[in-house]
Amino acid sequence: MSVEPEAPEPRWAVPPVGGWTADDLDTLPNLPPHTELIDGSLVFVSPQTLFHSRAVSFFEWQLQSLVPHDLEVVREFTIDIDRYNRPEPDVIVVDGEIIQDANQTRFPAASVQLAIEVVSPESLTRDRETKPVKYARARIPHYWRVENHDGRAVVYVFELEPATGAYTSTGIFHDRMKVSVPFPVDLDLTAITARRRAADPR
Repeated sequence: MSVEPEAPEPRWAVPPVGGWTADDLDTLPNLPPHTELIDGSLVFVSPQTLFHSRAVSFFEWQLQSLVPHDLEVVREFTIDIDRYNRPEPDVIVVDGEIIQDANQTRFPAASVQLAIEVVSPESLTRDRETKPVKYARARIPHYWRVENHDGRAVVYVFELEPATGAYTSTGIFHDRMKVSVPFPVDLDLTAITARRRAADPR
C-alpha cells in the first residue's frame, strides 16, 4: 500500500525582532501583490470585490481629468510614512515633481496631497481607524473613504486640521460629490455601481 506524500507546509516569512521595515517590502521574496506594511507587520489583501474594483477605477480616471497639471494621480501604490509603516492607498494624488523614475516603488508621504481608500469588509477597521490616524500624522492634507452602502457608493471626506494635526469631517456624499479642495471636483457617484448597458443597435 503506497503512502501519499504529505503536502509541504507553507513557508511564511518570520519577522525579525522589531518587525519588518519599509525597505523589506522591496526585498522579501514571493510577497503577494499589494502587500502593505502596518506597524511592522505584513498585511495581505483579500480577493477584490466588484464594487472595490469599480470604485478604484472610477476615482483614478475621474481625477485624472480634473487634477491640476502640477499633480499626478496614481492607483495602488505604496507610500513611506515611517520605518514601520508603508501602506498602499487605493488612489493617491501626489506632487508631480516626485515622479522621476519609472522604477520607483513608493513615494514619501510628504508628497501626497490626497489619499483615497475604498473599504472592503476585511479592511473596515484599518480604513476607518488605523490608516486615517497614520495619514494625519504624516500630514497628508486630505483623506477620502469610500464605502458600499446597500449597493451605493458613499464618500466620507476629511481634511487635516492644522491646530490639532487630526482629520476633521468636511462632508458625506451619496449620489453627487462636489468639493473645492484639494482641487475642484464634481462627480456622479451613481456611476460607480450603475449597470453598464450595451448601446442601442437601432
